[in-house]
Amino acid sequence: MGRIFATEFVSLDGVMEDPGGAEGFAHGGWTFQINRGEDGDRFKLDETRNSQALLLGRVTYQGFAQAWPSRDGEFADKFNNMPKYVVSSTLSDPEWTNTTVLSGDLADDVAKLRESVDGNIVVHGSAQLAQALIEHDLVDELRLMVFPVVLGGGKRLFRDGARAAGYEAVDVRPAGAVALMTLRPLAEGGAAAA
Repeated sequence: MGRIFATEFVSLDGVMEDPGGAEGFAHGGWTFQINRGEDGDRFKLDETRNSQALLLGRVTYQGFAQAWPSRDGEFADKFNNMPKYVVSSTLSDPEWTNTTVLSGDLADDVAKLRESVDGNIVVHGSAQLAQALIEHDLVDELRLMVFPVVLGGGKRLFRDGARAAGYEAVDVRPAGAVALMTLRPLAEGGAAAA
């Protein structure tokens, strides 16, 4: 059975919007201003090496599908060749290799995906999808790269009105100027109980 890991770049105030600067957000590209060091790069590479599939929202998927096919290297090769699942009600004919569109009920589609994939299914970015997966207790682990910056507004990982939930910190360490945090939902309210 697959496990779902949501991996996110977040600011100190929880903003995850447009870390790379391609979405037109007023503070877009905020991750490029802060050094995550070799440890941060290794964390992302190891995470990718240990992934069996990607699960993405449409906006993140389209950005990745535009960027990764033209790139080379171990990271790009893994992204380009592994199975990819995009949650979308509007995308019908994806062009990126090995992509399947999930357009039905989110909880049902993701439950079936978890049954069909043996290993780590990783969600990168994809704010709306990540929030929905968290709300449905479908995230087994959060992997956060916390950047020491306050953006003051933007899409947050935990939006206003999200239900209260607790997490166990299973790993917290510095990487350059950022903090790497691996969190698992507590059993009474999260997928870690599975």
